[in-house]
Amino acid sequence: MTRTFLRFIVAGLAAVLLSASGSRHIAAQAGRTPDWTSLNDETLRHFQALLRLDTQNPPGNEVLVSDYVKGVLEKEGIPVQIFALDPKRPNLVARLKGSGSKRPLLYMGHSDVVTVDPAKWIFPPFSATRDGGYIYGRGSLDDRPHIVAGLMTMLTLKRLNVPLDRDFIFLVESGEEGTTDVGMGFMAKQHADAIAAEYCLAEGANTARIDGKVNYASVQLAEKLPKRIELVATGPSGHASRPLQGNAIVHLSAAVAAAGKWRVPVRLNATTREFFTRMASIMPSPEAARYRALLNPGTKEADDADAYLLEHDPGYASMLRTSISPTIIAGGYRVNVIPSEAKATLDVRMLPDEDPDQFLAALTRVINDPMVVARYPDIPGEGRPPGRPARLDSDAFRTIQAMAMRNYDTVTIPMMGTGATDMAFTRLLGIECYGIGPAADLEDAAKGFSAHSDQERILEREVHRFVRFSYDIVSALAGRN
Repeated sequence: MTRTFLRFIVAGLAAVLLSASGSRHIAAQAGRTPDWTSLNDETLRHFQALLRLDTQNPPGNEVLVSDYVKGVLEKEGIPVQIFALDPKRPNLVARLKGSGSKRPLLYMGHSDVVTVDPAKWIFPPFSATRDGGYIYGRGSLDDRPHIVAGLMTMLTLKRLNVPLDRDFIFLVESGEEGTTDVGMGFMAKQHADAIAAEYCLAEGANTARIDGKVNYASVQLAEKLPKRIELVATGPSGHASRPLQGNAIVHLSAAVAAAGKWRVPVRLNATTREFFTRMASIMPSPEAARYRALLNPGTKEADDADAYLLEHDPGYASMLRTSISPTIIAGGYRVNVIPSEAKATLDVRMLPDEDPDQFLAALTRVINDPMVVARYPDIPGEGRPPGRPARLDSDAFRTIQAMAMRNYDTVTIPMMGTGATDMAFTRLLGIECYGIGPAADLEDAAKGFSAHSDQERILEREVHRFVRFSYDIVSALAGRN
């Protein structure tokens, strides 16, 4: 199936799906069309202001963002609630009331960012510098776009007095980058009623640009679960001038190598099978042939395609399996002493239905060394719960698909996130959650400009387009039909 033909099908489906309710919605919105020219100026002002707020986690200090958003919303007469386990790390909830004929819609963005090494940045990481069509700054991709999109969507709906069938809830949450006990963990456990909804939209996906052109819009329906595994090797201590066969560092090194080289078996789920099926329909050969081969695990063609992805596209390879990345090694305290213990930390991203105990047992067999113990450390507040994947056959997904076609003229690809998002908590609450994101150049990752990289940037025009994309989804899903 050609990409053009697939677009024709998607556009046709979107027209049919929106014709009954969409025509009534458009009529209801007559005279309420946003003035995007003026809104773009306001969006840029808020986006740059948010990027200039240093909320590196640790320590977080997300109150800077929540205070800013609170001030903007309350100036427009939109009520705000603050929920905080730590006063410097609050969570903000704003709500526009609907008729109540449908359950609420939740839009989420997190206010913390990962840490930076300023020496590695072209421009200061909290300067929000505009250069060459890009805006540079930590959080420009992760996750200020969702904060500014949620903010502008709420402001626009309120100013235009758009009638809603659903409450529209905007959540600015703290602690997403590894300290969820103050953010979504806290909200889900103690204030779930404040964010209860039928659907939620958040980070976790992107609209992919290749060679300067949008290729597809991914939508996250499920995500892998982060798990930390420690490998602890023990052995005799002694003077380094007398090498010992039981050297803990030697045994640990072999164990780390074995774990890193382990080709964990491929296991597709409904989301990843749909992802590679749709990717095969829009990509040229030989990529399309590889994606089709992956749909039949265990065959030589699938093994060859998997090997190719492991080398050339590790993100897609990670979608196929529970993944392991050794990230930290510690052992020894002086050069002439053989230590009695050495430890390594593995970042493991598990498939949603992986059994942690069975996986740990399998890893132990792969290491095959009684001097090395593999274990899950008990770290309070770390990790995210497993949740049910979002549905493809929902009004939310159909609306996202239609609005991706409207705003980006592209097809929609459901995917499983290899990272982790706070939708894990909202999914556990029974909310159907979908990750969306702004358009970004896939080539930027190799250049060192992606989220969590030494630098981070976003195309300025894609900030504005993402705001419109978000507004269109929310107004179509929540607007009165």
